[in-house]
Amino acid sequence: MAVTINHIHKHFGKQHVLADVCFSIHDGEVIGLLGPNGAGKSTLMKIMVGLWHADSGEVDVPKKHGYLPEQNPLYEEMYVREYLMFMARIGGIEKGKEDATADELIARVGLTEEKHKKIGQLSKGYRQRVGLAQALIGDPELLILDEPTTGLDPNQLEDIRALIRQEGKNRTVILSTHILQEVSEMCSRVIILDHGHIRADLPMSEISDLAQLFHDSTTH
Repeated sequence: MAVTINHIHKHFGKQHVLADVCFSIHDGEVIGLLGPNGAGKSTLMKIMVGLWHADSGEVDVPKKHGYLPEQNPLYEEMYVREYLMFMARIGGIEKGKEDATADELIARVGLTEEKHKKIGQLSKGYRQRVGLAQALIGDPELLILDEPTTGLDPNQLEDIRALIRQEGKNRTVILSTHILQEVSEMCSRVIILDHGHIRADLPMSEISDLAQLFHDSTTH
């Protein structure tokens, strides 16, 4: 198993944000984590990568994982290549190989023309590419992406989707989104979260109408 989530609970004050969440993910699966705003998707992802602690339950994820949060935290005054070299250094890449790692990732995510620009000068789409490159440092077994296409124009959106599809051939991916088309195009399985509960967990091959399933799972 690439990921095992056992009986996760999380409260913020009196709000029960995650309620007995359980699922397992096999190596190489591309999972669409669907749910309306406030469903608990981002909270679950932050617990999975160790940023937050669950109140109870167990999380087992690969040590080598990459994470792209919804609010992509980038150092806007740094140049693209400089930033990725810096992140490679603190990400455990062997000393002396930071520049080669940065160059390989820049080519991989389509940032060659932008690598000498400051991150603050980049469009939202190119910033997402920088964030995705950072998440891929160290060749993670698991890639966790929280709303990676929010706010992108149609061309940028398709470019990022293509990058995610490509990376999904080489590793396990968990993709949080509220865009049903994104899940249909990229994912092998969908998990629907609503009010902290898993309402559905099915392979895409068994879903004839994702929109109807989403509606039925999130309307109470």
